[in-house]
Amino acid sequence: MWLTEKFGLSVPVVGAPMANVSGGRLTAAISAAGGLGMLGAGSAVSAEWIRTEGAIAAAAGKPYGIGLMAWSVADHPEHLEAVLDLRPALVSLSFGDYTPYVGTLHEAGIVVATQAGTVADAREAVDAGVDVIVARGAEAGGHGRNAVATLPLLQAILDLTDVPVLAGGGISGPRGLAAVLAAGAVGGWIGTAFLTCVEAQTKEPARRRILEADETDTVYGTVFDAASRAGWPDEFGGRALRNAFFDTWEGHEEELKTQDAAHDDYVDGTRAADPARASIYAGQGVGALTGRPTAAEVLTGFASYGDYLRAALNGGSK
Repeated sequence: MWLTEKFGLSVPVVGAPMANVSGGRLTAAISAAGGLGMLGAGSAVSAEWIRTEGAIAAAAGKPYGIGLMAWSVADHPEHLEAVLDLRPALVSLSFGDYTPYVGTLHEAGIVVATQAGTVADAREAVDAGVDVIVARGAEAGGHGRNAVATLPLLQAILDLTDVPVLAGGGISGPRGLAAVLAAGAVGGWIGTAFLTCVEAQTKEPARRRILEADETDTVYGTVFDAASRAGWPDEFGGRALRNAFFDTWEGHEEELKTQDAAHDDYVDGTRAADPARASIYAGQGVGALTGRPTAAEVLTGFASYGDYLRAALNGGSK
């Protein structure tokens, strides 16, 4: 399989880069356990943060990756410079015009991925020469499109190209991983399953809320981006847990962009990790989370995907 052979993995799982969740510790833990951890470099971090957390990720001695947002790199070229200094095995560049950076990353010997939410996105990725495409379905947590669910998107992209394809969105355990591998994906792009890991940067009030949530508790929109004023393009909303702040401002996003009191309330809620006011990004697989595992325990769970593939081939018998 391309993913496991390319990076020497024992489990075909890439830990999705999640800002404020996947720092160096979680990234290293996923890689050490046989997956490919990825550092989530949000727009608000410094280049020094990327270098520091990247060094922690690299300390495991295993391949790892870093995720950047293309729209943010345009304003923070020092983020890309820090990544080039670190030379991770994989860099994900998504959400905006990433094409100017593909050649630079390739010259540094770095494998380039991008997330696609539609077939049109995937065509652009092929034309740009990326090495691997992430078919990111609408079920996925965090930012991206809300246009197509994972399974129809994955099938369409696999029919489009021979470029390796990862599947992201709604893959909460080994059954989901087996399903996308059977379809032809080279692995799973997994975020939500790692949210409550002991190595994650997730704050404790958010952990508790995540563990209480079920699969119906997520919402998609741009409310939290309008409140944060971080700079996210409106075409890329985010899937997060529904809360009172979202319900108050849904449908009034343009007003929210200039509402200073609401912005201050959101920022204060984020600092306090108040689940009623802060954005807690999670996908529809959130209902499967039941505790505070180590990243290694999560990977061990995913590693049993082969049992489900064999059962499918053997008429339901493992």
